Amino acid sequence: MGSIEAIHVGVGNRIPMKPLDEVMILADFGLEGDRKAKAGSKRQVLVMPGEVLDDLGLPPGAVKENLTTRGFDVMSVPRGACIRVGEALLEATFECTPCGLMDDIRPGLQEELRGQRGMLFQVIEGGRVRIGDEVTIVEGS
Repeated sequence: MGSIEAIHVGVGNRIPMKPLDEVMILADFGLEGDRKAKAGSKRQVLVMPGEVLDDLGLPPGAVKENLTTRGFDVMSVPRGACIRVGEALLEATFECTPCGLMDDIRPGLQEELRGQRGMLFQVIEGGRVRIGDEVTIVEGS
C-alpha cells in the first residue's frame, strides 16, 4: 500500500503541469481539467512512482504524470489489474514509453526513464482523489 504524493493536470502544450491538492477523476475519461483526458482512451491517467523522480533529481509533475505515488510499486502492476486511488478505480493498460519530449526537460532523460516512466491507466470508476489518499492494488483483478 502506498499513497498519493502529488496530483497534476496538463492545461496546455509544452507548459508546466498544474499542481492540485485534489481532483475529480471521471469514469472513462481521466482527470477533470486535464487536456489529455479523453473518453475511450487507454492513456487516461499516468501514474508515476515518486521514488524514480527522486533518483533522477526531478520534482513531481516534471515528466507530465498525473498522479505521483510514494511507497507503491506502480511499475509492477500487471496489465489488466486494477488499483484503488482514493475513490477512483483504475485499470492498468500498459507501461508508458518515454518520448523525445523528455529530452526537452533534460538531455538524456528519455533514456534514463526507459522502463520506469510510469504506468498508464483507464478509469473504471470515477471519484475524488486527494494528496495523501491510499493507493492499493485490488486483489483478484
